[in-house]
Amino acid sequence: MTDTDHPFGAELRRVVDQQVGPRRPGAIYQNSDGAFEVLALVTEPATARDMLRRRSAQFALIVRDVLRPDGQPFVIGSVWSDSDRLVRPASAVLAPVG
Repeated sequence: MTDTDHPFGAELRRVVDQQVGPRRPGAIYQNSDGAFEVLALVTEPATARDMLRRRSAQFALIVRDVLRPDGQPFVIGSVWSDSDRLVRPASAVLAPVG
C-alpha cells in the first residue's frame, strides 16, 4: 500500500506540501540562519527518514548556504514558517528527478 492508496494519503501529501512551502530545487530562501539554495527535495518518506535519522520525517531538503563561499550541501527537515522568506523561486523549467 502506498501513501496515495491510504485513506489519509492525500491529506498527508497536502500537509507535507505546506511544510515544504515554496522550497523546490533551484529556489533560494532566507531566514535568521542564512540564505539557502535548495538543491534537492526528497518526498519519499523512507528515504527522508534515513537521511534525517528521524522516524517521523516525511520529507528532506538538501540545501547549500549561499552566503558562505565554502558552503557545503547538507540535509534539513525543517518546516516552512513565517520567518522564512523566498528570495528566488524555483525555475519552472526544472523537473523532478526520478
